[in-house]
Amino acid sequence: MKERPIRSATRMSPPTPQSSPKHRLWFIALSILLVLCFILDIMLGSIHIPFQEIIKIIFGGASSVQAWQLIVEKIRIPKAITAILAGSALSVSGLQMQTLFRNPLAGPSELGITAGAGLGVAVVMLGGGSSGVYAIRELGLSGSWLVIGMASAGSALVMLLILAIAGRIRDHVVLLIVGLMIGAITLSVVSIWQYYSNPEQLQSYILWTFGSLGGVYGSQLYVLSSIVVCGLLLAYSSSKALNVLLLGNNYARTMGLTVGRSRLIILSGTSILTGSITAFCGPIGFIGIAVPHLTRALLGSSDHRVLIPASCLVASILMLVCDILSQLPGNATVLPINIVTSLLGAPVVIWVIIRHQKIRTTP
Repeated sequence: MKERPIRSATRMSPPTPQSSPKHRLWFIALSILLVLCFILDIMLGSIHIPFQEIIKIIFGGASSVQAWQLIVEKIRIPKAITAILAGSALSVSGLQMQTLFRNPLAGPSELGITAGAGLGVAVVMLGGGSSGVYAIRELGLSGSWLVIGMASAGSALVMLLILAIAGRIRDHVVLLIVGLMIGAITLSVVSIWQYYSNPEQLQSYILWTFGSLGGVYGSQLYVLSSIVVCGLLLAYSSSKALNVLLLGNNYARTMGLTVGRSRLIILSGTSILTGSITAFCGPIGFIGIAVPHLTRALLGSSDHRVLIPASCLVASILMLVCDILSQLPGNATVLPINIVTSLLGAPVVIWVIIRHQKIRTTP
């Protein structure tokens, strides 16, 4: 009886054909908008750089002012690319979770991966004493390989635990609840650690929880790009399985789909994408929940061969817009990215709840 509201709340139409003239037009429009947002994000900042100089640097030319060249190449372009990678990874993770668990409010953080990364960072910042704070100051809050490594280790530990449990539990709803409980336990451990930490350590950890796109550059950007691309390819390879899972596990089995194996692949892809973004950028909320619904509403399709690349485009645009808003053009102050994504994503989540509440109350 408890599963009925979830199923009715996530009832979707059968997958539509992979491509259509309408979808192609949307892809073209979204691609153009993405390019415009990318250029605008690079243009804006505390230091004004003329548009002509931005275009010249983007296409490999040399700027007349060396400082402009360094700012664009070393700071603004890597930050914009990181925004695209983060948006793509989190949106595809949320799309897979909503389909797998047949829950419109499922997101990439529900499995406890984000909490696991937070626990890894807490080991460094809260458990390392003055040495942990010194490492963050010397190596950079978001750019420290120490922080990235521990966050990756924490998320990987939770991922392995979830995959081990997934091999024993068939019910997706039960698995979702187990993931939520693991995340709650992890957050409780971190909260106890915070309670006994000194103010200096606590401030460093809180700053990490705000999220940041500006600390990934150089070799770190290459590593993050490689991981995200692999995760996205793994997710796209699961498109057919996700389409079949829309119609229920029993139907999927009659179609010859090995549900258990497909679920492990989907969970692995989601864990890789979510864990990598959390490790490099910190926790970023609401993108994974809001963007899949926006994409479905725009394209009017439930075919994951269309939704996955479209979600990447929509989320990339949204993350660039959030980064533009966070910069407060003309001001040296930069808002944490997690605050901006919450302000934009929360209304979408409220809309989803109201929409599906109407569906549940319809006879």
